Amino acid sequence: MVRARIDAVELRRADLRRPFPRQFATRLTGETVTALDRRAKYLVASLSSGETLLMHLGMSGSFRVVREEQPSRTGRAQMPREPHDHVVFHMSSGNAVVFNDPRRFGMMELVPAGKLRRHPVFSALGPEPLSDEFDAAALAGAFHRKKTSLKAALLDHRVVAGFGNIYASEALHLAGLSPRRSASILATPSGAPREAAHVLVAAIKQVLEDAIGRQSGAVYRDSRFLVYDRQDERCLKPGCGGTIRRRVQAGRSTFFCPHCQH
Repeated sequence: MVRARIDAVELRRADLRRPFPRQFATRLTGETVTALDRRAKYLVASLSSGETLLMHLGMSGSFRVVREEQPSRTGRAQMPREPHDHVVFHMSSGNAVVFNDPRRFGMMELVPAGKLRRHPVFSALGPEPLSDEFDAAALAGAFHRKKTSLKAALLDHRVVAGFGNIYASEALHLAGLSPRRSASILATPSGAPREAAHVLVAAIKQVLEDAIGRQSGAVYRDSRFLVYDRQDERCLKPGCGGTIRRRVQAGRSTFFCPHCQH
């Protein structure tokens, strides 16, 4: 999409999680995508108009790129439809970028020029987990005297942006920390990071880097996790021999090994 012009936008329904913005297709048509970035779980497309196209995949959304056939004399060739194809961006490059979302929890929004930083979804976000800003000192500072559990605290996007439920369980297992312990254990009384904070930050970065390395088609969808969704199975950590348990914390499923996570 970057450096290509949006020649047409095809909306195959009136809404996703919520209705599309006013004159959505009209405002996008003819605009060039000047940059494409990510912040937390949002895709951020900068447009030549100064507006920003904000996109979220929801729980089941995905994009695919399709090379379009040459337009016929009667106009643009029809895109082959797949079930749940809801939005098609026809690009000047000859590619179509198709958004598919079976559960329709995805979202697309247009943010006016100059208002992105003040947008509600960005104004309170913490550092990106793979950035240099996210380190043991930042984590300890956020968890200092915090009484909530480690697992629940990690899902607060004011602490770390876009870090989700699955990888919180995975990182805590890798770090050997019980998800039920108080978040405050990561900090000294003065707010300085304890050794556990360094270990957990390293584990968070490792599980995300490993996951990114697996993100391709069926390999990504069929990936086996170390603890997530493995209730009553043996722990895979070498030399452990424990059994994975499931608990509900803050309304979310937590998977952990009580034998090796303390």
